[in-house]
Amino acid sequence: MKRFALAAAIIATIVFSVSTVFAGSPHFVGSITITRSDNTLTAAGKEAGLGNEDQVHIVLSATALCVNNGGHHPKAENKQSVSSEGTFPVQNGHADFQLSVTATFSPECSPPMTVTFTNVTVTDTTNNISQRFVGTF
Repeated sequence: MKRFALAAAIIATIVFSVSTVFAGSPHFVGSITITRSDNTLTAAGKEAGLGNEDQVHIVLSATALCVNNGGHHPKAENKQSVSSEGTFPVQNGHADFQLSVTATFSPECSPPMTVTFTNVTVTDTTNNISQRFVGTF
C-alpha cells in the first residue's frame, strides 16, 4: 500500500509539473518601443512566457489628433481612432512583434499643424494582456 501511495504522489507531481510548464505566464518583455515618424506610429516589442502557443494576436490602437502650433486640435473632425493588428508566430515561448498605424485627415493635417498620437495601447488578445502608454507621441 505504501508503494501505491508513493507512486501516486510521484505521478501527481509529474502531472502538475508538466501542466505548469505548458501553461506559461504571458508578459511583455522590457519596454515596448513607441516611435512616430510624420503621420505614422509604430510599436515594436517582445512577449514571453507563452508556453506551447503557436501564435499570438497583437493589436495597436491610438487616437490621432491634428494639432496646431498652439498645441490645440481645433476641430472635432481632426481627431480619429486608429488601429492595426497582426498575428505573430511563437518560437521557444516568445514572440517578436511590430505594428504601425498611419493617420489620414481630410483635409490634410499640413504644416504648421502636425499629427500627435495619444491613448496608445498594445494588446495581446490571445492572452488578454495589454500595456497602455501615457503621454503624446
